[in-house]
Amino acid sequence: MSMNYKKLGNTDINVSTICLGTMTWGEQNTQSEAFEQMNYSLDNGVNFWDTAELYAVPPKAETYGHTETIIGNWFEETKKRKDIILASKVGGPSRKYIRNGENSFTGKNLEDALHGSLKRLKTDYIDLYQLHWPERNVNNFGKLGYEHKENDWNKFEDVLENLKKFIEQGKIRYVGLSNETPWGVMNYLQLAKDKSLPRMMAIQNPYSLLNRSYEVGLAEVSIRENIGCLAYSPLASGYLSGKYRNKQFPKGSRMERDYDFWTRYRKPNMENAVEDYYKISQKYDLDISQMSIKFCEVQDFMTSVIIGATTMEQLKTNVESVKVNLDSEVIKEINNVQKKYPNPCP
Repeated sequence: MSMNYKKLGNTDINVSTICLGTMTWGEQNTQSEAFEQMNYSLDNGVNFWDTAELYAVPPKAETYGHTETIIGNWFEETKKRKDIILASKVGGPSRKYIRNGENSFTGKNLEDALHGSLKRLKTDYIDLYQLHWPERNVNNFGKLGYEHKENDWNKFEDVLENLKKFIEQGKIRYVGLSNETPWGVMNYLQLAKDKSLPRMMAIQNPYSLLNRSYEVGLAEVSIRENIGCLAYSPLASGYLSGKYRNKQFPKGSRMERDYDFWTRYRKPNMENAVEDYYKISQKYDLDISQMSIKFCEVQDFMTSVIIGATTMEQLKTNVESVKVNLDSEVIKEINNVQKKYPNPCP
């Protein structure tokens, strides 16, 4: 299979346009299943993997750090760390079981987070270290409207100064953002330029046929500033695979196991939109998962699409989406559904 690659930000690193997501490992997937996924992905040209200290998901104290541990065990067993561009994330404030809820992006907290990840991952460095969500209150995780509510958060300059220290030590190569807003991204980039501080290289935000809100403000930022999107939830946690059509929840699936966690998909027009996208895939003889992932991959602002699978069959389908071609008629019909049901699941 021929994989596609793009530069990560303005670096000289080539990352596969399909990124291996890992958050099910240690919760829905065993270590041996995760090993099989990693082996298959690397064999098929996927050199970019994304994880987080918070994982597995849904997050809870008992599984905190388990995903990174599994990846570290694979590195130890295969000795293939150098073949992978590895991304991880430091959790922001909110989870009391992570460093007693003192999860700022500065000082001892950041140091403890990074060293914890490095130890679990059994590596000396992380290629892309991302801030999992902002310290300040923003409109993410299912919200489109912004309600201003001030809270305590560290100045971006202080955060970048702290990250710079670890870059100079060789523990981080590059840094990135996640669940961030256009205002946040531009401020980070401007400070980096003005003060010779580390430049953010990617924005990991949700993007899918059910949530194209990235296009409103962040798409222009991505293209003009050369800071591409890493799209998470391109299949809307399985809804865009078609497996939940007609209110079916297959045993062992995310919705069957953790229905109450995925509230962002309980929205009025979700089922109608999925049904329309499913009809388009049938009309053009496309697999709906592959159509949904490919639509993300071909966006000008996209660096890589993060896929997550619980079975090898799903993983193969998702990775093989790179071979799919979406012609102008398919794109036109997809855009018509977006006009009819705009961003039903932000």
